[in-house]
Amino acid sequence: MKQTVSSSAIETSRALILHIVQLMNEEPAKIFHIALSGGVTPALMFDLWANEYVDITPWERMRFYWVDERCVPPEDSDSNYGMTRNLLLGHAPLSYANIFRIQGENKPADEAKRSAALVQAQVPNKNGWPEFDIVLLGVGDDGHTSSIFPGQEEFLSSSEMYVVSRNPNNGQQRIALTGLPILNAQRVIFLVTGKKKADVVSNICHLGDVGPAAYIAHRARNVELFIDEGAASKL
Repeated sequence: MKQTVSSSAIETSRALILHIVQLMNEEPAKIFHIALSGGVTPALMFDLWANEYVDITPWERMRFYWVDERCVPPEDSDSNYGMTRNLLLGHAPLSYANIFRIQGENKPADEAKRSAALVQAQVPNKNGWPEFDIVLLGVGDDGHTSSIFPGQEEFLSSSEMYVVSRNPNNGQQRIALTGLPILNAQRVIFLVTGKKKADVVSNICHLGDVGPAAYIAHRARNVELFIDEGAASKL
């Protein structure tokens, strides 16, 4: 597991943006299929991307998907897509034909199936699963990732690509990318910042499968961890 530690959340976000741009520049003829996550830390990254790195990003070669989504319409403040649209996509020279959102306003079970079919149709296939170039993940304080919470470990080996999960803290339904397509990605990148995440980052790096995020981190073929000094303080 490769670790990149920066001085702050802002610098960690900048480092990850530049890393993605560099990866794309190394393969100038390639279309990159990228699955995004929501949350406070990606929001900072998206805001910086829109304000500082629009001109150096090869947007025409990017295809965006979502790792997970709350079951709300895009106008809702909880919408991962809505947040990304407001902070990044609406400011970048990116065709909306290359944006494949999870439609959180739809009936959850139907939307899980629709999202799976959409990804299957767009993303190159390997070993029977879509092969994203990058899956961007966050980590909750409890070790959850992709809206797969502790106690929902069956989703890590599900035969379905997307499933309906439920946040055990507030009961909110979510659409979540399951473990096997995440593990099939060329790169899994965790973006984690803040001292309150130090324990979970330490657990991921030093212990066994102590939660869904650790399970993914220990099994994906190419895992990168972008963290700030606060999140790295117990390593």
